[in-house]
Amino acid sequence: MRSLVFLCAQKVACHHTALRTALEFIPKELYPVLFKAAFMDRRTLVLQDLVQTWPFPVLSFQKLLRKCQHCERALIQEKPNRLCVQTVILGVMAYLYEALESRHHNQSKRQRLKVLDMTGLQEDGLDQSPESMSLWSRTVTIAKACIDVSKHQSKYTKRTSKRRKGPYSSTVALPPPISVEVRVDLFVNSTSYGVLKDALQTNANSALRLKCRDFRAEELSIASTVGLLEFLDPSGVRQVDLRFNNLGLSGLRVVLPHMAKFTNLMSLKLPYSNIDVRRLTAGMEGSLVYFANQLSRLACLKELNLGSSRLSGKLRQLLGDLQGPLESLELAFCFLLPNDLSYLSQSLHTPALKKLDLSGNNLSDCLLQPFQQLLSEASSSLLHLDIMECRLTDPHLASLLPALCRCSRLRYLGIFGNPLSTKGLKNLLHRTVGLLDLQLVIYPYPVDCYTEDLPWPPTSANLLNGSVDEEKFSRVSAELQQMLLSANRPDAVWTTNLCRHNTLDYFNL
Repeated sequence: MRSLVFLCAQKVACHHTALRTALEFIPKELYPVLFKAAFMDRRTLVLQDLVQTWPFPVLSFQKLLRKCQHCERALIQEKPNRLCVQTVILGVMAYLYEALESRHHNQSKRQRLKVLDMTGLQEDGLDQSPESMSLWSRTVTIAKACIDVSKHQSKYTKRTSKRRKGPYSSTVALPPPISVEVRVDLFVNSTSYGVLKDALQTNANSALRLKCRDFRAEELSIASTVGLLEFLDPSGVRQVDLRFNNLGLSGLRVVLPHMAKFTNLMSLKLPYSNIDVRRLTAGMEGSLVYFANQLSRLACLKELNLGSSRLSGKLRQLLGDLQGPLESLELAFCFLLPNDLSYLSQSLHTPALKKLDLSGNNLSDCLLQPFQQLLSEASSSLLHLDIMECRLTDPHLASLLPALCRCSRLRYLGIFGNPLSTKGLKNLLHRTVGLLDLQLVIYPYPVDCYTEDLPWPPTSANLLNGSVDEEKFSRVSAELQQMLLSANRPDAVWTTNLCRHNTLDYFNL
């Protein structure tokens, strides 16, 4: 639904020339609704003019593109349009160039815009559509903008300093510096490393300054990773995500001390870091102790992802000295042992856990009983549970159901890749349909829907590579949907679509 104000804003945004001449007469209260209308309809010329004359100190994508009283469409939850995002950045650059020029000519002009907040836009992975803009592309675009502004600023500074030279130059009052802080999430890899490093190096004195909220780096060397971490403003960083960097314990020993300065760091993700504690040498044991010690220094840490690390028997050592309880713990494919889950179920973390990922650990054998205990202890807080590819059959799942049904706040359940039958899935749905907050279940193709006989018990590879009888599966899917409707739960989504996975981000739990 759109209000009359919003419909009028859309009409006005259609006529760029008329709007430009009328901007100085438009009440500033109408700028937000005009911005959203122009962004929605991709009126880039109007967007740039609005940004250049923005009357408020903050321009925030999250606030301007959310659902509002004038328009229920939440653009912030959609993939951002490339041209619109680029236009906003160009508008800020033009605003700064104009301000620098006026300072150069000693024209007194009050700075209005001080913060551009680009956080919260949807991440689209790599650019999958020419119209959308991924986090990687946004990182490169804003980094190049910072470099360009810094170059222009240097020219203005040189011209101004020449003009001020003279016997009385010391008495001439310099105008206050002008700058816009850009709050961003950054994603860097080996391709974009150079341009981001150059941008961050100019940060201290640039009129366009990056302030990173969430930092993600992939496939970087240890030296490159450390170099970028050193340039980040420590006060703004809430998440560091280092993946596919092949750091190992020796690399983490180098990198982690540089995170101590991030006093507001809440989330640390280190998946695929090539950690293997199963064959520790004396030197590696020391590195593991050092790693645990550095983790304990992160006072605000609430989320930890050590996925695809081989941590067998070492959870107590790694998590035992943390200053506060974790609320999100991802230990997928970590080759955990019973004593790891036993420790976890008795630790300070479990009663606070909102998100738990144990995918890829074999929960069907000796881990089953300690996992039951862990699930019971976390039942009052758990919102998100991933147990994909854990070799759970119908009997295993049945034994977990009493504890699972006590998780009254659960919103998400991932069980894809487990060898469950149609009967087992129906039993799961029947038993959990009373969990009224459970909105999304990612379930596996039932083993009785495969065209060939599977080896028993089937591996994850058997299930992923096996051929599914689509006609059989369609009938099962329809039956599950009918069960949801009969239970008056049309709001719940049961799907095999892994693209829905990770819908619940930790910071949105």
